[in-house]
Amino acid sequence: MNKQPQPTFNMTSILESVQNARESGALLSSSAAAIEEWLSGNFLPEWAVSSLRELVEASEWEELNNRFFQSMTFGTGGIRGRTQSTKVTLSERGNASDGEAPEHAGVGTNLLNDFNIARATIALFRYTKGYLQKEGRGHEIPGLVIAHDVRHFSRHFCELCASIWSQLGGNSFIFDGPRSTPQLSFSVRYLRVHTGVVITASHNPYHDNGFKAYFEDGGQVVSPHAEGIVAEFGKVALDELPPFLKKELGRVVVLGKAPEDAYREVVKRSLIHSGIISEQKPHIVFTPIHGTGAIMSVPVMRECGARVDVVDAQMRMDGNFPTVKSPNPENSEALSMAVAKAREVGADLLIGTDPDCDRMAVAVRNQAGDYEILTGNMTGAILAEYRISQLKAAGLIPQEGSPRAALIKTFVTTPLQDRIAEAHGLKVINTLTGFKYIGDKLQEYQSKLDAAMKAEGFAVDYDRMAPARKRELMLAHSTFYVFGGEESYGYLCTDDVRDKDGNAASLAVLEVAAFLKSQGKTLIDYLDAIYVEHGLFLETLGNVYLEGAAGAQKIRNILTSYREHPPVSIGGVAVSKVTDFGTETLVDADGKEIPKQDFYLVDLANGYRYAVRGSGTEPKIKFYVFGYAPVADSEALVNVKNHTKLEIEAMRKAIEADAMARA
Repeated sequence: MNKQPQPTFNMTSILESVQNARESGALLSSSAAAIEEWLSGNFLPEWAVSSLRELVEASEWEELNNRFFQSMTFGTGGIRGRTQSTKVTLSERGNASDGEAPEHAGVGTNLLNDFNIARATIALFRYTKGYLQKEGRGHEIPGLVIAHDVRHFSRHFCELCASIWSQLGGNSFIFDGPRSTPQLSFSVRYLRVHTGVVITASHNPYHDNGFKAYFEDGGQVVSPHAEGIVAEFGKVALDELPPFLKKELGRVVVLGKAPEDAYREVVKRSLIHSGIISEQKPHIVFTPIHGTGAIMSVPVMRECGARVDVVDAQMRMDGNFPTVKSPNPENSEALSMAVAKAREVGADLLIGTDPDCDRMAVAVRNQAGDYEILTGNMTGAILAEYRISQLKAAGLIPQEGSPRAALIKTFVTTPLQDRIAEAHGLKVINTLTGFKYIGDKLQEYQSKLDAAMKAEGFAVDYDRMAPARKRELMLAHSTFYVFGGEESYGYLCTDDVRDKDGNAASLAVLEVAAFLKSQGKTLIDYLDAIYVEHGLFLETLGNVYLEGAAGAQKIRNILTSYREHPPVSIGGVAVSKVTDFGTETLVDADGKEIPKQDFYLVDLANGYRYAVRGSGTEPKIKFYVFGYAPVADSEALVNVKNHTKLEIEAMRKAIEADAMARA
């Protein structure tokens, strides 16, 4: 096995410094052990060893703790984290100029770098190959398709992953440039490969990236695949890595036009009334916030007849995201340039997507002539009501509803969507946070249809079936998926894709806007009518950021304290019930058990509720606060809104203060 060339400086003295820092308490034991393993493993290239030497000689123990206190694991979004630590060494900077990304991703077990990408790819390959053998499909060559967004190291990680997969004996496919996450999800099914990866950190800050794994159903990996990949990840020895760190792309296939065209048609399939956009020609401003939304969303919306103006400064794909503090369309600041453009051109509404285009935000011109940004819960409620009512009007689902037609959402998404679907006679499935659970439920419904058809002596090709026939069979033998989403600006209109889809959601919102324009109404008018019918549901989100090793421990402290010492009151309001998803046995509307997780729902005596969970993608703990108030009529709505906003904001502050006391 080829060894990497090593520096000539005294390794013994460096290891002694690490040991002394451990003994003095400056280095955590886990950090020291990992650093010693990496330095002694004889697998690091010279620049990486030099980087560690630089940090050790400068006694940067806190920095080394943050880099090595833990190893990356698969969370709700796969592996995601920093590629650049808070301090970039001279060796990592390399030949990069000021303002450019470093030449190398940072060294550390807790950073996303070549070493962790290699380990993840090897683990995914070994798990996939073992799975195929276990399923009696060992003759199949493991296939992988990879997409990437615009972030630092994204193309490099994509090519490295494809190279490793090919060297291991698999077939690997990549795109000719950045593509969105939903296009990757679709391509896994379209190409009929066994697994997929998208290199992205979605809406995270510029210094992050990720390795997001999908299985052959096109959904993100879930149990037991996730645990199996994690187990394989832990088995990859560091001295196995050197042969894989040099990219060999000779056997990697670059995808052509056919998969692109196929996904484009699926995006258009999200429309219920395909001609209404061209009839009404809604005028929108669109921004991809320097990301991949420009590739598919803009041309498809224009093809369907919309008048689309773009934010020119944000159309350039740039991993520094230079025009925003954060490329997250959930934050109003990220949409400020789009709002300014919309005012300039007098657009009906504006749409923004995050860098990998799985999330989509909307702002609409209100009666005062300004632009009001809708929350993900609001947009999801609008889409749910419109799609259910229009599917009924078109005779595509029974007018009275059906328990075989479902809306799927997460527990942390507004209960207004439950109320809407139930009023229409549909089944509502609530899942844990993470779109992978929605994708898993869709695969469950597909498998149920496959089994029903097999029992009758038929075989069906689900992905090649005409949409009308698929709907007919699902309503008869399984569950037809009507709509789904999550509060964090993620929506899915059809099950052709198994992840949230900002491209299709942008088109779906345009359809609603066009439909309402034909009636002289706006999305805000439509939402207010929903509130009058079902009551006012308002939500807010609390975040407590706790970075680094110390922050991770505080997050664990907060989550553990909810189990050991559940709250009895918050902000002077009594707690009526705490549901602990980590210890209680809970089932969904299909009777399927919900996986255990450190997640809590807290019901309050005033009818409010909040949820508590640690983020799977960022160093923070999140609090989802749900408020409700009945609405007598449209005239009472303004006062009800104002009162509920004040109450829910006070509740958020009280919850966050309680959390810091628990930390």
